[in-house]
Amino acid sequence: MAKKKKATKKKVAKKKVAKKKVAKKKVAKKKVAKKKVAKKKTGSDQRMHDSLLELIRVTSTVIPDDVQKVILEALKREEKNTNAEYAMNIIKKNIELAKTKSQPMCQDTGTILIYVNHPRGFDQSSFNKILKKAVVKATKLGYLRQNSVDTLTGKNETMNIGAGHPSVHFHEWGKGQVEIKCMLKGGGCENVGAQYDLPNTNLEAGRDLDGVRKVILDAVHKAQGKGCGPGILGITIGGDRGSGFIESKEQLLRKLDDKNSNAELAKLEKDIVETSNKLGIGPMGFGGKTTLLGCKIGVLNRLPASYFVTISYMCWAYRRQGVSLKKDNTIQKWVY
Repeated sequence: MAKKKKATKKKVAKKKVAKKKVAKKKVAKKKVAKKKVAKKKTGSDQRMHDSLLELIRVTSTVIPDDVQKVILEALKREEKNTNAEYAMNIIKKNIELAKTKSQPMCQDTGTILIYVNHPRGFDQSSFNKILKKAVVKATKLGYLRQNSVDTLTGKNETMNIGAGHPSVHFHEWGKGQVEIKCMLKGGGCENVGAQYDLPNTNLEAGRDLDGVRKVILDAVHKAQGKGCGPGILGITIGGDRGSGFIESKEQLLRKLDDKNSNAELAKLEKDIVETSNKLGIGPMGFGGKTTLLGCKIGVLNRLPASYFVTISYMCWAYRRQGVSLKKDNTIQKWVY
């Protein structure tokens, strides 16, 4: 009996040892798995950082093809040996130098606007952290100027990081990939943005597209010589005061050679550009045939009591670019 008890105890002890070994192996496997997940996440975050850094660099230093095409066409239209031709030639040279040297095409690298289209489950909080690191890095490398200041103190103590800067807009969509667009909007062109409340008795502008046309042309006239023209207009008809400005900036994400899906708005966009270019304001307000390079108009629902027309003005340094990302967060293709 004693021998049997000893044998039983040994078996129990062996089982306990075996269980401990299995438990240790499971813990070790979990640790390895956690390390792999951590490494995978770190690698993914780094690739997102690198993609954002490259997006910012290209946005700041390389004008999109659709914009350059319109600028070169405008240069050909200007009369020889005029201030307008001189101004457009400087713009052309500036574009070439910025691309060649990978340096900002304007000393005012502007508000950093980021638009993210993403699938369900995208980690917005993590993205914001990575984006801020990329913005700081881009500023240190000189792709961005350090020009985001504390509004109350006027101090410039951060590397373009602060309340509301960069400005990020997330949109969930049905596609499985992530698309990120970047726009750099300078202070000069931002200053000549405008918002009108129709009807406007001074301009005899009613609540219709003819009234919309009148206030847009009034904004163009008031902006002459300011905002680093020739400019591009992003416009919202309707909405409230806040949503109007948000949508008007998103209109600037459209390509210059696209066509509005609404026939009436397509006609109005074309008319605004053609009429503005006959005003004689010209590049930088020097006179000439190129006051606007483009006009993009969107519509939002409104309240019966309100009829806002909101105008965002973009300078000739039309800095906007975008990328689609692969599953591993590397760049798959460029949008513009």
